[in-house]
Amino acid sequence: LIGAVNTVVNEHGRLVGHNTDGIGWIQSCRELGFEIRGAKMTIAGAGGAATAIQIASALEGVREMSIFARKANFFGNGEATVEKIRSSVPECVVNLYDLADKDRFYEEIGDSDIFTNATRVGMKPMDDQSLIEDTGVFRKDLVVSDVVYNPRLTKLLADAQAAGCKTVPGIGMLLWQGAEAFRLYTGQEMPVQEVMERYFME
Repeated sequence: LIGAVNTVVNEHGRLVGHNTDGIGWIQSCRELGFEIRGAKMTIAGAGGAATAIQIASALEGVREMSIFARKANFFGNGEATVEKIRSSVPECVVNLYDLADKDRFYEEIGDSDIFTNATRVGMKPMDDQSLIEDTGVFRKDLVVSDVVYNPRLTKLLADAQAAGCKTVPGIGMLLWQGAEAFRLYTGQEMPVQEVMERYFME
């Protein structure tokens, strides 16, 4: 459904492809106390990482998803993702909107449990930028997630924290997608507690 792999495992001479990005993002949310099942998410982006998160979230039980993408970039990919979700996970309500439609963008965030930035906005050298220009959309019961991990504290997350939101940094997705790849390669759980303490308990 995702249409891409980032981990290839040799299973008795047969190469099997997996994608750990979506699972990594879901686990990073759970480690910080947020369960996506039954939630509504607004997510910006329709590229590789965004698609993995969208498909994995639908399969994991997200109730509703509003995807925003730029018409000039990955909009066609977003349309394909919406059709896949509607076909394979019909109980998940999913819609695609133009990211340029700021009124709809803020309206959907205002009606969501979680907002996720799955674009490169906020990553160096765009680390002084955020998709959210009107920080009034942030509220204390909104979870704000970013896939960007460099810088670890993006402008989006800093603004969200200042408004009292719970935040999920991109470093968590990086860690947990790696842990899932480790499990697929070795059949063992990766010892992540030391890394968790270093990156999440500071």
